[in-house]
Amino acid sequence: MNADVIPSFSGFPASSGEDKADVVKMTAGGALLARLKAVGVDYIFANSGTDFPPIIEGLAEASAKNIDLPQALVMPHESAAMGMAHGYYLATRRAQAVMAHTNVGLANCAMGAINAAAEQIPVLLFSGRTPTTEEGRLGTRTVPIGWGQEMRDQTALVREASKWDYELRFPEQVPQLVDRAYAIANSTPPGPVYVSLPRETLCESIEFKALSAPATMKAARAAAHPDSLADAIKLLAAAERPLIIAQRGCGDATGFEALGQLAQDWAIPVVQYWAIQLAISADHPMSAGTDPAPYIGDADVVLVIDSLAPWSPDTHKLRDDAKVIQIGRDPLYARFPIRNFAAHVSIQGAVEDVLASLHKGLEPHRVDAASRIETRRAPIAQQANDRRRRVTVQARSGGGEPMTKDFVSLTLSEALWDRDAAILSELGCPLEPLQLKRPNSWYQEPHSGGLGWAFPAALGMSLANRDRLTIATMGDGSYLFSNAPACHQIAEALELPVLVLVLNNSEWGAVRNSVLGIYPDGYAAKSNAMPLTSLNPTPDFTKIAAASRAWTASVRDGGALPQVLAEAIHHIETKRSQALVEIAIRA
Repeated sequence: MNADVIPSFSGFPASSGEDKADVVKMTAGGALLARLKAVGVDYIFANSGTDFPPIIEGLAEASAKNIDLPQALVMPHESAAMGMAHGYYLATRRAQAVMAHTNVGLANCAMGAINAAAEQIPVLLFSGRTPTTEEGRLGTRTVPIGWGQEMRDQTALVREASKWDYELRFPEQVPQLVDRAYAIANSTPPGPVYVSLPRETLCESIEFKALSAPATMKAARAAAHPDSLADAIKLLAAAERPLIIAQRGCGDATGFEALGQLAQDWAIPVVQYWAIQLAISADHPMSAGTDPAPYIGDADVVLVIDSLAPWSPDTHKLRDDAKVIQIGRDPLYARFPIRNFAAHVSIQGAVEDVLASLHKGLEPHRVDAASRIETRRAPIAQQANDRRRRVTVQARSGGGEPMTKDFVSLTLSEALWDRDAAILSELGCPLEPLQLKRPNSWYQEPHSGGLGWAFPAALGMSLANRDRLTIATMGDGSYLFSNAPACHQIAEALELPVLVLVLNNSEWGAVRNSVLGIYPDGYAAKSNAMPLTSLNPTPDFTKIAAASRAWTASVRDGGALPQVLAEAIHHIETKRSQALVEIAIRA
């Protein structure tokens, strides 16, 4: 390289006569880390390998030169790294970085990348690439795995789950590459991006200019088109029996408030079918539960809020003349090959902004619609109130030995009364019996079904806000999938006060229910032991947690559960360390 030309941050050569204050000579690995901090990355969730020497050297180099970096956290397994980045984003709306070891580490990241893509979670995913050279360069292959980990197309492991991917070719690309990766990951709709990092390239040391400068690229944000908003407002204002279906919440607290007000003003029932995030308070008079069946057949206008699958076409039938409005960051979910739900009006944009615009735009029409609104208000409110009462009675009846999931949900809800808490459920506590009233208080496993999500996601949320009570509820199978020893080690190492509830029925309950749904009178349903569903004998999960010094308890009788939950929460609030409760539930 010409000694008189310095590769600059902007991509254009800068004369060596320029002010050297903003110029630093360092490895590409160190520059990558510094640039991640500049664009807004707080943490790097890393599982290191033999490709990491330039990254580790870069961390030490930047520290010695007083260069600000994201905090690099050791992850004992890549699935935990992806889950923590996912959970951290849910808590902060700030995309984080995950670094994995070549193809084998990337393979362990693949399930988390699939989950993030399905739920539109931006993650900057990096993995090393085994050196391409066998000798003669710094960073060349030195051990047999340098040959064994070579792939023709390493990116293929995560390409379908990635919005964009690239392999770093030259060290001077680092600043622009990070800026582009971060901007694309956060553009509407957000999602994971992937960059492959060859070891030789990271080892190269050159001069970089202004690594702490503001990003040169900004994420692209989609906004609702005025004509689409007008069409939606016209349909909703004239509707006789409108229905709202929400699946992925309302974007943020302002969206939560806007939906609650819109539903109240216009007397529209809100159904949270297979909800991923909470959209409306449980005690809202228009909160219509999780089943669209009582409403969807009569609805003339359906407002679908950020829902991958707002109903089951095989089970729920719309009126032939029903009009469907779909809103979301990607209301048509274009990355999914088959998704044929009607969308007579499609509105792309941040959900909270669209809901606020709809609420404001509908206001002038309320006088003309007043009689229709009031005609439906009382019956809907009564129906919602009756449902809540039935759900509570049924849940409370399940407190025997062992308990039902609904009973555990209700008991947890009562234990959390008036606390600011976040509940993550992965085939754990169902939403219906929970009396949740705050936004950002409920998260369910991604619809992509990559198991082992709830525990590490809860760790990421707790890392973002240690003062908020964070609870991961999951089935025994999901707990096994979470690489529980790795997650408990992280909780202890980072002092994350997470409460883990393992609802143990010693089987794949979701698989059993799926079989019964398709073959209710089949041979499997009549068998004493349904094939491929049993997890007997399950380990003593309390001992797994105790190995990392967690507070633990095991409960079989519903009568003892309230006291045990109270003790677990007290431990977390006073000792500020993790706790696990294993709860025996009915198959």
